[in-house]
Amino acid sequence: MLQQIHPKLPMRDKGLIKTYYQQLGFTISADYGDYLIIQKEAIEIHFFAFAALDPLTNYGQVYIRTNDIDHLYQSFQEKGVIIHPNAPLAEKPWGQKEFSLLDPDHNLLTFGQSI
Repeated sequence: MLQQIHPKLPMRDKGLIKTYYQQLGFTISADYGDYLIIQKEAIEIHFFAFAALDPLTNYGQVYIRTNDIDHLYQSFQEKGVIIHPNAPLAEKPWGQKEFSLLDPDHNLLTFGQSI
């Protein structure tokens, strides 16, 4: 019965979020003022306004599976996207090859592919 999941993450500044995710190749699906929806291929992420958010205490996280992690990682590096310093592309003991990014509000985006 379950078909999809669309995570909802906090954002302080919609303009920063739009710019950041467009650099990652996402497009804006809908903009409702205090609510933003972005999309890339089959991935959709929702954002809600949270002006008082302290990014250093934000625990928002999303795990995104891919089928070509090496290409995705390389494309982000070519675009100058900052890779999380503690999470460069690496094979993990749980059978995934992963890397992570932090968006402007410190929402953690982890991209992974089965080894």
